[in-house]
Amino acid sequence: MSSTAIIDLSAIPEAQREAVAALLREHEELKGERVSLKEIIKRLEHLVAELNQAVHGKRSEKLSEDDRQLAFEDLEIAVAEAEEKQETQAPSESRPRRAARRNRGNLPKDLPRIERVIEPDSLQCPCGCGEMHKIGEDRTERLDIVPAQLRVLVTVRPKYACRACTDGVTQASAPAHLIDGGLPTEGAIAHVLISKYADHLPLYRQSRILARSGIEIHRSTLADWVGTAAFHLGPVVDRLAEHLKTSTKLFMDETTAPVLDPGRGRTKTGYLWALARDDRSWGGDDPPGVVFFYAPGRAGENAEKILHGFDGILQLDGYQGYNRLTRPARKGGNPIRVAHCWAHARRKLKEVFDRDGSEIAAEGLRRIAEFYKIEADIRGTAPGQRLSARQARTAPLVVEFGEWLKQQRLRVSAKSRLGEKLAYIHRHWDGLQTFLHDGRVEIDSNSVENLIRPIALNRKNALFAGHDEGGRAWGRIASLIETAKINGVEPFAYLKTTLEAIAAGHPQGRIDELLPWNFKPSS
Repeated sequence: MSSTAIIDLSAIPEAQREAVAALLREHEELKGERVSLKEIIKRLEHLVAELNQAVHGKRSEKLSEDDRQLAFEDLEIAVAEAEEKQETQAPSESRPRRAARRNRGNLPKDLPRIERVIEPDSLQCPCGCGEMHKIGEDRTERLDIVPAQLRVLVTVRPKYACRACTDGVTQASAPAHLIDGGLPTEGAIAHVLISKYADHLPLYRQSRILARSGIEIHRSTLADWVGTAAFHLGPVVDRLAEHLKTSTKLFMDETTAPVLDPGRGRTKTGYLWALARDDRSWGGDDPPGVVFFYAPGRAGENAEKILHGFDGILQLDGYQGYNRLTRPARKGGNPIRVAHCWAHARRKLKEVFDRDGSEIAAEGLRRIAEFYKIEADIRGTAPGQRLSARQARTAPLVVEFGEWLKQQRLRVSAKSRLGEKLAYIHRHWDGLQTFLHDGRVEIDSNSVENLIRPIALNRKNALFAGHDEGGRAWGRIASLIETAKINGVEPFAYLKTTLEAIAAGHPQGRIDELLPWNFKPSS
């Protein structure tokens, strides 16, 4: 028996029944498709099983309403993305386009309407009879969202015909939209993305906010919008990652991304791995950027896969999962040179000092503070100047710190709390000295830690992602939002313009124009 046959739609909440039914229909229709769609079929079958578990799992009754909403939210985003991928691979003439989810009922009449009339290039009759006369028009309404304002954009396309002949009707072509025949403008979709991934508002809360303005749009419809946008923005994020990996120095860190596990009635721990570039402190030419890669675990093989093709210096913390990157047998490139983080070393000693008031820890903190005083003096100077200052001023202090570290490790029990912290610094001693030999390297990895703080805030407000697929969409959209922010680009304006460009058929060969640092408000 197939996985679809055991789902009883009557057992699913009415508000979610339509999404599940659409998924089942999609699954059945795909079974007879060509070989190139097998991957999509497999993915949809997996999502059907996930939906079935969320609805009928033995412990699903333990999930709160918010938990269930988030579970269906990210599953529906995944379904929308899979459907968009399927439609992209299957020509429209061989497969009818899926029906767009629209608002039930008319848009409120009191919303302001902005009409845009699109006239044909020429009103002259092709047969030479003269100017044609308007005989009618097509009107479409789509919901547009601008910050703190809801409005309806009305597109008017007049029809013209000649009174003297019957050679046809002239009308301007309908403009392209990201969601053909759908309700939202690209600005509305961008607003939903910003609200979810920058302002930390889950879709079901956004639905309630819209309802207060008289706009009844179900969470599943919003999820459809997000999934479609996530699919179309994928190539931009992939190109962003490629651009970062051409650098000679990057930062990397990972943070937890709790993901709902409906079958167990609780969350499991996924991870967002941040790969970042920030050369502003020494005047580098490459713009800053960050890409978040979702993975269901913290195994070092995830970092190895993410860094495929990167050869250079990697600034990171002391997590042992990165050790495989320095081995001669590293997959995807040459052994990576590691620069460890003095902020983490300082943090280890600070933990002991705050708890025990250790004089040894206090001395270590004082010595590290001397390194940071020098870094403050040379911040913003060229790599050569930084290197010279470090060699002349910092290197002798680091040598003294190394001798002090050896002496203290002989005095302190290796099993004590302080002994463990000193051992941590000793294990990473080579990587802690990398910044002394390259003026481009930072003394710590605080740059990437600052970039992942919004992820932690979203985790706090949204609690968790509703599905592994939601974790991937989370990382993808967050990559563009955070890269826009650190380049001084307003994220909403960037996403709106980028989605409009994609809808209009922006050439794949010019995808670099869509990277956040290339955005200009007038573009």
